[in-house]
Amino acid sequence: MRSFLFVPGIRPERFAKALACGADAVIVDLEDAVGAADKGPARQHVADAAAAFAASTTRVLLRINGFGTPWFEGDLSLLALGGIDGVVLPKAESATVLEALARVTTKPILPIVESALGVWQVLEVAKGPGVERLIFGSVDFELDLDCSGTWEALLYARSQIVLASRVAGLLAPVDGVTVALDDAAQLATDASRGRSLGFGGKLCIHPKQVAQVNAAFSPSEEELAKAREVIEAFERAGGGAVSVDGRMVDLPILLKARRQLAVVGCESSGEEGRVVTGSDCADEPRIS
Repeated sequence: MRSFLFVPGIRPERFAKALACGADAVIVDLEDAVGAADKGPARQHVADAAAAFAASTTRVLLRINGFGTPWFEGDLSLLALGGIDGVVLPKAESATVLEALARVTTKPILPIVESALGVWQVLEVAKGPGVERLIFGSVDFELDLDCSGTWEALLYARSQIVLASRVAGLLAPVDGVTVALDDAAQLATDASRGRSLGFGGKLCIHPKQVAQVNAAFSPSEEELAKAREVIEAFERAGGGAVSVDGRMVDLPILLKARRQLAVVGCESSGEEGRVVTGSDCADEPRIS
């Protein structure tokens, strides 16, 4: 699960296009993308689309409104719908809300860590009941700290989220959005940096970002070739350490090579994955 595409809950005409864009998951947004007056209608749009969501091969997640807002309780009623595969919880800062949410649904929970307190208590959030993986809400975190949105300014927060995810035994977290919709170079840089830090995917706010994100978080042909070379050399050495292209290869490097091949179904290592290249997508912007 590499690409997570937002689609506003108030724009049902975009649901089908979002599902067809090759994203690994579509996040139907009831929070930031929906004004106060439209919360009720957006909720109804989601209910009306439940059958279509259930029929899709794309995973559908629902970003509900935050705990303590007037809409939180009403949003929870949608989690029973068959077409909703998981819930995205904004402003996650402690296990308390996760415990309340887990009493309502058994579906996977993806908390968004997007505040100073959330990062400070990120391990508590990561260990909360029902949590599948964490999401970094980079834009809201930038707002909360009144800091810049540069990679350097947000590096500590990103590192904490990645480390907490690993300690809690979660899937690799999902990195925040790239707000520059027409800057493919910036998206490539952001995705590459996120992957190198340990993120397993990235939020998308426009369908045209999906294919690039999918590619960035999938092993390249060069990486796959090197992984095969490592495995073959290790096997020839009878399980002992061996040198490949002047680099020592021991068990941790072998396991990493197997993991890379497992992502595309080329090797059995207990992990599964798939490659989605994306397809023709609509040009409508998405709101995160």
